[in-house]
Amino acid sequence: MTFITNVSGFVPAIAATATLLAAAPDASAEALTITDIAGRQVTLTEAPDKIILGEGRMMYSIAAITDGNPFEKIVGWKDDLIQYDPDAFRKFQSAFPDDADRMINFGNPYAGDFSVEAVLEAEADLLLLDAGNLFKAEETGLIEKLDKAGVPVAFIDFRRNATENTVPSLLILGRLLGEERGALEFVDFYVAEMRKVTNVVDQIPAEERPLVVIENAAGWQNDFCCWSFGPYNYGRFVELAGGTNFASKLANAYSVDISMEGIIDADPDHIIGTGANWAEAKPEVTSTLLGYEGDPAVNAEKIDALAGRPGFKDLRAVQDGNYHSIYHQFYNSPYHFIAVQQIAKWLYPDDFADLDPQETFDRMHDKFMPYDNSGQFWLSASAPAD
Repeated sequence: MTFITNVSGFVPAIAATATLLAAAPDASAEALTITDIAGRQVTLTEAPDKIILGEGRMMYSIAAITDGNPFEKIVGWKDDLIQYDPDAFRKFQSAFPDDADRMINFGNPYAGDFSVEAVLEAEADLLLLDAGNLFKAEETGLIEKLDKAGVPVAFIDFRRNATENTVPSLLILGRLLGEERGALEFVDFYVAEMRKVTNVVDQIPAEERPLVVIENAAGWQNDFCCWSFGPYNYGRFVELAGGTNFASKLANAYSVDISMEGIIDADPDHIIGTGANWAEAKPEVTSTLLGYEGDPAVNAEKIDALAGRPGFKDLRAVQDGNYHSIYHQFYNSPYHFIAVQQIAKWLYPDDFADLDPQETFDRMHDKFMPYDNSGQFWLSASAPAD
């Protein structure tokens, strides 16, 4: 296995974390100490085998590095995977029906429906939380309460600073789950696939990069325009793919509200909305229903309707056939390199003519995931007829 460490821009912590991993005691040892993504030192008296996930979508990462049953050490979660990516949940359910159905719904760790008593009743020995919610976990007293109850809390991050924190988060998960080899193998795959894009776009001058508007969860709400990302998450994916992210110019923030007037004035080269199968949780959405059960015919109608909304339909990007939609859940998974590859192909079709994100995604499933790939994860709207 070749482990690449000379990677600029998106994984600056690889070398240091890999060194830490090599020097650390084996995960099967009596005690286990890690430094989590929030910089907190977390010590467990023994390797955990009853873990609660603060987000069910952490299963994307756990499954990718686990040799065997990814549910083996998981006792429960917040039910966001079921609510907001039911296609993926049904994939897990089909592969591991007994385990997927036994998951306890512990509720939102940052809200009143999360019970420390339920954690203790499940005899959990670790709670995994998202680093972007560190402040909420501290403000609500959750960490302090669990600390007093003897339940460690560790933070990982596949969302906020995803391209910086995915590699160390995978290595942390590898240690906690006793899946170090799987974590390193996936990291190697991740770095190689990201470099297929960044090696090319690093040579493109800033002034030649196309302007891109990201519409976060396009079609989720119909009463205002629009949610977007600053230089984080999908905003960062755009930048690594060689684009100029419009909302990064407005605020150095994870979430940025942008107006239709602002989009019209900016006149972007490309518009990319995110979509997923939210119709089961919120039937009124008009989003593209991307995911493992995505239907190309259904989504073709939905994306053309999104591109035809007032304000959007006359934009140059729409008129040129550069209104796109991509799977929202790439934003919270370790395989966001698929999104980076596809965005790069949209922005630079000639430079990336030989890059095949679908083949990459299929190969990733064959090598790492416990189920086959299927469905639809991106598409572009039809250019209006003259």
